[in-house]
Amino acid sequence: MRCKIGKVWVYGEELDQHSRCRHYQTERDIVAIKFPCCQQYWACYDCHAALSGHQPARWPQAKWDTTAILCGACGAELSIKDYFDCQFQCPVCNASFNPGCARHYHLYFEQ
Repeated sequence: MRCKIGKVWVYGEELDQHSRCRHYQTERDIVAIKFPCCQQYWACYDCHAALSGHQPARWPQAKWDTTAILCGACGAELSIKDYFDCQFQCPVCNASFNPGCARHYHLYFEQ
C-alpha cells in the first residue's frame, strides 16, 4: 500500500494520510524514512521488511546530510541531521514526533 504526502509516496501496511502504519499508530507516529537501498519512503522498518522484497540498508554517518525524513503532517522533507536536531518536533509545521522512535535509530542509521 502507498499514500502520497506532499510530493512523495510513502509505502507501508495499512497507511493513513499521515504515514501511520499498522505497526505504529499514535498521534505522533508521523515520520516516514527513506531507505538508502531503494530510495523510497517507508512508514517503518517492519513495513519495509514485509513489502520491499529486499534487505534494508542503514544510512551511514557520512550521508546524514541527505534528505531522508518526511513529516507526515505537512510533507516537509528533512535531512537526517535536521531530524536529529529537531527535538522531536517538525521545524516547518511544529507537529510533534514520537520520541520513542529514538529506540529504533539503530535500524535506520549507522551509529
